[in-house]
Amino acid sequence: MSQNKATANKKEEGLGFFAKYLTIWVAACIVIGVIIGQVLPVVPQTLSKFEYAHVSIPVAILIWLMIYPMMLKIDFSSIVNATKKPKGLVITCVTNWLIKPFTMYLIALVFFKIIFKNFIPEALATDYLAGAVLLGAAPCTAMVFVWSHLTKGDPAYTLVQVAVNDLILLVAFTPIVAFLLGVSNVTVPYDTLFLSVVLFVVIPLAGGYLSRKLIIKNRGLKYFENVFLKKFDNITIIGLLLTLVIIFSFQGEIILNNPVHIALIAVPLTIQTFFIFFLAYGWAKLWQLKHNIAAPAGMIGASNFFELAVAVAISLFGLESGATLATVVGVLVEVPVMLTLVRIANKTAHWFPDNN
Repeated sequence: MSQNKATANKKEEGLGFFAKYLTIWVAACIVIGVIIGQVLPVVPQTLSKFEYAHVSIPVAILIWLMIYPMMLKIDFSSIVNATKKPKGLVITCVTNWLIKPFTMYLIALVFFKIIFKNFIPEALATDYLAGAVLLGAAPCTAMVFVWSHLTKGDPAYTLVQVAVNDLILLVAFTPIVAFLLGVSNVTVPYDTLFLSVVLFVVIPLAGGYLSRKLIIKNRGLKYFENVFLKKFDNITIIGLLLTLVIIFSFQGEIILNNPVHIALIAVPLTIQTFFIFFLAYGWAKLWQLKHNIAAPAGMIGASNFFELAVAVAISLFGLESGATLATVVGVLVEVPVMLTLVRIANKTAHWFPDNN
């Protein structure tokens, strides 16, 4: 067996039972979520009451559970070292802000206005284009920690990438969306943005820091790494699967009422996701970055801050608009597509200098 195959097999074996068959569990949870939404509508109706600033608190708690294990792994002295390695940050910033919004606009324009012209009315095509742009201008804040974890990314460097992304988002989101959509009344729902940062970055980061410090102080580093961390091996996967059940229980009605248009909207969104990932991932390979930096760099641009995109779509175009539907489809498409990219990243780890 070649060394590359041995490396790939070792990575595959290290995924564990849940992660190894994750595609099956994801499909099952999507179906279960839709069924719950149809058979037991009281469940999503009750959960929807626990929402603030367009952020679902139950989903936020589950995302926190997904992120917390990764935060535990951060040696906080390594955060300073991460800032001394600018190449990964350059890839993240250029891909997310100088390329992604504009390629999303072009790809969506070609599909909605030209290729799907006979299937989508002109006005609706314009709405779908607007929704796609909102997704393209809102790179991921929370779920990227999950994708980084599944590709064995450097947690400290991922944290720095996300932090830089959030700072740029504060000033770049509005002018980019206004320029691409030709509207002047775009406002960032700062309550959604700040709440998301607190829930998905600050709280799990603080929890991870305090847990790591106290446990290492009382039980030692060896216990922390070999015993305590292993208790969380499947927590991220379980949190992801429960999140899918909740999300799809909310969106089951939309899926069943708009199957054709959802499929059409999903096409350019999926193409854009793969394009941005391979652009950033390939760039990282050319620059000979380590795989644990390259994979998260590709994942950040490929995934989206869908809470922000949905909130802005509702405020600009209304709850029942095509733009809002397009941002919701972004939510539905993201997890299956990103899991495919996680698998690709893990299978190609031997391309990078630290994995040969």
